[in-house]
Amino acid sequence: MLINPLKDKLQTLKLTGFLEALAEQEPTPALWVDLSFEDRLGLLVDREMAVQENRRTKRRLMAAKLRQNATPEDLDFRSSRNLPKPLLQTLLSGQWIVNHQNVLITGPTGVGKSYVAEALGHKACRLGYNVLLVRFPRLFQSLEIARSTGKLLTLLKMLARQDVLILEDFALTAITSEHRQDLFEILEDRHNIHSTIITSQIPRPDWHERIGDPTLADAILDRLVHGAYTLDLKGESMRKTRVQSTSQVDS
Repeated sequence: MLINPLKDKLQTLKLTGFLEALAEQEPTPALWVDLSFEDRLGLLVDREMAVQENRRTKRRLMAAKLRQNATPEDLDFRSSRNLPKPLLQTLLSGQWIVNHQNVLITGPTGVGKSYVAEALGHKACRLGYNVLLVRFPRLFQSLEIARSTGKLLTLLKMLARQDVLILEDFALTAITSEHRQDLFEILEDRHNIHSTIITSQIPRPDWHERIGDPTLADAILDRLVHGAYTLDLKGESMRKTRVQSTSQVDS
């Protein structure tokens, strides 16, 4: 087969990785002469698989709605953050997702809770998992709108099927009785099936009181806390530190 018609067919099939690898091999045939047909074909197929996986990862990252460009490589392990490197390395392996465990991240405002959560979400996307991030206030707004428009079940199903659901700012605002029930339904649907990451400024011992109703609080926390990994971050606000650094540079 002539090379140009072959390239046209690869383009039509959208096998761009295969096409790119073939174009790289084409000018230097002597480099590949010792390879068998199967080995050379394998190199082309491997490139196509890598390109397709990269494309899928980009789609997962877009769908996740991560708000920061937080990656595992940029995590700050300075001692002042109380960010245990061995634990983070364990979490970055993704085994907690396989085991359907949760991650609970607490600490003062600006200390990097969201950054850590989103770095874990970023890694999960790379590992092939579907991820969604939503702040609790926005979650409850969406649930209220869905309820009023008859789409509550659709929204609950969408939340239930996420491999990793990142819920930020837990218990930052008052939780109504309706919100408590909604939260229970979400966590019940996900319990022992998928993983959830929670971030909160509120210390974990105070969560029960902030949720309100003792019976529902017990049920919610049982599904959240049992078997979960916990990170309690400390230190100065990273936002405050950045502002101070900028002021020093400007002066």
